[in-house]
Amino acid sequence: MAQPPALSLPKVNPSGRDIGFALGIIAILCILFLPIPPFLIDIGLAISIAFSVLILMVALWIQRPLDFSSFPTILLIATMIRLSLNIATTRVILSHGHEGHDAAGGVIAGFASLVMSGDFMIGVIVFLILVTVNFIVITKGATRIAEVGARFTLDAIPGKQMSIDADLSAGIIDEKEAQRRRQELEEESMFFGAMDGASKFVRGDAVAGLIITAINVFGGIIIGYFRHGMQIGQAADVFVKLSVGDGIVSQVPALIVSLAAGMLVSRTGTPGTADQAVINQLGGYPRALSVSAGLMGILALVPGLPLVPFVLLGGVLGFGAWIVPRRAEAESKARRESEERKVNQTKEAEKDSVKSVLKTAEIELALGKQVSTRLLGAHQELAFRVGKMRKKFASQYGFVVPEIKVADDISIPEKSYQIRIHGTTIASNTLRVGEVLVVTGSGRKPSIPGDEIREPAFGMPAVSILEAFAEDLKREGFHPIDNVSVVLTHVSEVLRNNLPQLLSYKDVKILIDRMDPEYKKLADEICSSHMSYSGLQAVLKLLLAERVSIRNLHLILEAVAELAPHVRKTEQIVEHVRVRMSQQLCGDLADNGVLRVLRLGSKWDLLFHQALKRDAKGDVVEFDIDPRALEEFSEQASRVIREFMDKGLPFVLVTSPETRSYVRMIIERLFATLPVLSHVELAKGLEIKILGSIS
Repeated sequence: MAQPPALSLPKVNPSGRDIGFALGIIAILCILFLPIPPFLIDIGLAISIAFSVLILMVALWIQRPLDFSSFPTILLIATMIRLSLNIATTRVILSHGHEGHDAAGGVIAGFASLVMSGDFMIGVIVFLILVTVNFIVITKGATRIAEVGARFTLDAIPGKQMSIDADLSAGIIDEKEAQRRRQELEEESMFFGAMDGASKFVRGDAVAGLIITAINVFGGIIIGYFRHGMQIGQAADVFVKLSVGDGIVSQVPALIVSLAAGMLVSRTGTPGTADQAVINQLGGYPRALSVSAGLMGILALVPGLPLVPFVLLGGVLGFGAWIVPRRAEAESKARRESEERKVNQTKEAEKDSVKSVLKTAEIELALGKQVSTRLLGAHQELAFRVGKMRKKFASQYGFVVPEIKVADDISIPEKSYQIRIHGTTIASNTLRVGEVLVVTGSGRKPSIPGDEIREPAFGMPAVSILEAFAEDLKREGFHPIDNVSVVLTHVSEVLRNNLPQLLSYKDVKILIDRMDPEYKKLADEICSSHMSYSGLQAVLKLLLAERVSIRNLHLILEAVAELAPHVRKTEQIVEHVRVRMSQQLCGDLADNGVLRVLRLGSKWDLLFHQALKRDAKGDVVEFDIDPRALEEFSEQASRVIREFMDKGLPFVLVTSPETRSYVRMIIERLFATLPVLSHVELAKGLEIKILGSIS
């Protein structure tokens, strides 16, 4: 037989507060029906005033409205306390009012005496003013703010929910944070919805207080005259004072609670407590304080106006205008110092952590001890020239190379330096400290004796001479190169040879984000339909591998968009892009509008064509060349190319379109900086000067 499901019992509060709260609500209901002696009424009225003051103070000091989310419930309880006490005082006034002004208790009598000053007309006027302020000004404004706040909050829920889901999908927040935000959004909507209804409590309380006071006045006069034989004037004096005193005692806490409700619903997105928001914003503008102080000074000098109040106010405002900027500056300075301390502590913690060992600089120039000491005085110049070099690379190649870290390294020889990319040593050299370098090539040599060496960046013949003879070398027409220039030229050439390694996926995204919206849309279409962003990065890397600038990225995207729907091979896409960028290619390689060309001889051109193996569709699938022929080509090409390079004239090697990439693959192992173009990449309108051929 199936067992019935177990009932879920509510948790019992061991402290007994739930029972006490329930008894308090029952006591409020009992006051509505049971007669209450005057001393208990005094206690109840005092509790009502204290409760309203507590509500106001909490509303002042909360950080945000949701921190007081129980306000609608508290407002209902406070309203019921006042209405039940109103009914209790009405019963006492009408039953024992003929006994005198103290018949309804000491609190009502005290307020009546304090406010009326012996004349009940003053009390009536003050009471009507309090009701007007509460009902027309505060309550009406708070009600309107609550209505508008509830409407806009509910309208904004779908958008906020979508924003939370988007942040969760993007990985900006985790599931726990998303749940917290959703719960906060739900609480916010429920709070403003409840405040829209709770504001009607305050409005109804004001109306009820006015009606109850009027009933007490007229009912008391009638009962006093007909039941207790009082004169009309005497009955009016006693019952008006008691009724108006009761009304004022009820309206004071009602006014306080209405003020708390207005302050709560009028709080928008301003962080902090109400005093912080108001004082910081009113006192945060020294010019406004200065103008106000000046106006108070002018009013103090006006004949007929009191001097002291305006002078005191002007002095206070002027002091505020003087102290506010200094205090803001001190706080800003303290904040900056605190942030700097946190940054330094974070850096120190990172240095000491094991994770810091895993981080490697993208580009690093490691200096030996003696080289570092020699360049120590030139560190500022070194940093300046490194910055200029990065700017030059950005304008020349179209992307910003990473920062170059210059560091000492005691593990390398004292007179050496190393150039590292992603933690791997790419190049190293022994620097002849205290000497200058004269690049001679195949030309004449200086008369001053020195050691013949190879220049580290290009491997050209050079002479190293003591730095003291630099002026003599200049007089002989040579250009001596100092140690800093030698190092930076070497770094620059190493970076040019390793441009593909320096272009990261992040760099590609940054480059695309900086483009015009139309080209950003084109990039998204390409990378969503035909290839990925990683594929586009591969295209750019292959271009940079041959030192082709990607500064005209919009032209590259257009060329990729033409071929990407039909071809999947990155190499074929790159060859098409190069043809589309032929004007830029030849323009960057030409010398004063003249492009010097070294052709590939017909023998080698035919040999390379025969080495291409094709499939049934005619696409090249393999490059198969005889090793002996490859060795012979390498020797002959080296001899011819070296001959022209020694003359110091820039030139390019030209071959057929199909074999260009394979010729480039062989040539780059012999001469990494020699450009290789195909016949279709020669731009129109450019002067071509043929130097010869490899044949």
